[in-house]
Amino acid sequence: MTDQARTGSYGSSYGSSYDTNMNMNMNNNPAPSRQTIKFLTAATIGITLLLLSGLILTGTVIGLIIATPLLVLFSPILVPAAIILSLAAGGFMFSGGCGVAAVAALSWIYNYVSGKYPAGYDTLDYARGMIADKARDVKERAKDYGNYAQGRAQEATHGSTY
Repeated sequence: MTDQARTGSYGSSYGSSYDTNMNMNMNNNPAPSRQTIKFLTAATIGITLLLLSGLILTGTVIGLIIATPLLVLFSPILVPAAIILSLAAGGFMFSGGCGVAAVAALSWIYNYVSGKYPAGYDTLDYARGMIADKARDVKERAKDYGNYAQGRAQEATHGSTY
């Protein structure tokens, strides 16, 4: 559709005479459409990747066939060694992660205390306010309950003396 010349209601063409000449040249030598080029490119890449994956699979199977007797022969040594190495690597990763988290937390605390207001400071201030409100409520309830218990105790002691 893009190869056809556009015409208005009176038959005049949109654009200049260059556009008309360009469209005539395109009609004389039809070029492959974009969809055909896209399809051919995708098919070429797909077939190449499929062949490469087949070669890699074949190489993996051959390597596994060659290595299987060695793995079976050395498995009493390799399995415990792999377990120990994986535990050691996991320990180092966990230790390093804890160290990074500690440095990040200390940096955040330093920025907060120095007044630089790091990300999340507003949430911390909101939580602090909520905790203070709840503590005040608990204090008032405890005071009310203490007064109530004291009144009940006095009623109980005065009721037994009469």
